[in-house]
Amino acid sequence: MNAPSTAVGLSSADRHVLTAVSVGAAALSLAGSAFIVLCYLLFKELHKFSFKLVFFLALSDVFCSFFTIVGDPSNRFFCYAQDYSVHFFCVASFLWTTTIAFTLHRTVVKHKTDVEDYGSVFHLYVWGTSLATTVIRSIGSDYGRPGAWCWTEPARSGKVAHLITFYVPLWSAILYNGFTYFQVNRTLSNATRMAVALSEQPNQSDMRAEKKAFNRWGYYPLILIGSWSFATINRLYDFISPDHKIFWLSFLDVGFAGLMGLFNSIAYGLNSSVRRAVTERIELWIPEKYRRWLPVSSKLRSRQPESELTSLIVASQQ
Repeated sequence: MNAPSTAVGLSSADRHVLTAVSVGAAALSLAGSAFIVLCYLLFKELHKFSFKLVFFLALSDVFCSFFTIVGDPSNRFFCYAQDYSVHFFCVASFLWTTTIAFTLHRTVVKHKTDVEDYGSVFHLYVWGTSLATTVIRSIGSDYGRPGAWCWTEPARSGKVAHLITFYVPLWSAILYNGFTYFQVNRTLSNATRMAVALSEQPNQSDMRAEKKAFNRWGYYPLILIGSWSFATINRLYDFISPDHKIFWLSFLDVGFAGLMGLFNSIAYGLNSSVRRAVTERIELWIPEKYRRWLPVSSKLRSRQPESELTSLIVASQQ
């Protein structure tokens, strides 16, 4: 969805470079997201509500990346299918991050244990909003065929529709996530300081784990910012100066936007629970005498689960 809109006005060589960057980044995201999806499907211990949200986030990234890679510009129907599918699943992806932020906030800050009751509401909110923005964007849009891409015609109405239906929800999600994680971190930081004040011998390992968790949650809003900042700047610049394209800005646009799925899979999905589940399965195929050469495995088994998305919510609900 991003690479096509950057292609108009660029040379054939530039478009080929952007195509390669877009496909390469999407392929990495597809691989990372597919790994998280498979882990959820294969490992029953991950079938918790909190990680189910991560599963749907990864599933959205899988389809967003897949449709970014495929497409047939020689067929008008496939042009529509590719562009609208990418739009739908990319919007769904960053909306799922807001449900994760909401779940953490309601559990940690509000001290509520009813987050699982919001499952159907989350699906209605994510898929309904994604569908609505995709339908609205289709109004007044037409398509062209710049070689390897399908893209919305650079009419002013189409650009306005694109900004309203994608970038307004995107930055609204970024602001919401940032505010939410700030409150979560502040609540946990206050709780940690209170625990230290009440304890004559504070547990240093627990304090380090909490600090690591604070730092990790701080990265979550930065994923969307890093993935879409260049795309946002490029869209605004294209809206102001449609006849002049900046290749390096388009390069950063398609590269970082295409890596969103990979960033999500690392930050949200590749936590200690997933690593532990994968390591335990790998150990089943390794003879006992060779297992001592796996220091990472023993480290994961010997320590308490780190304060992360899944373990935090589960512990708070007990």
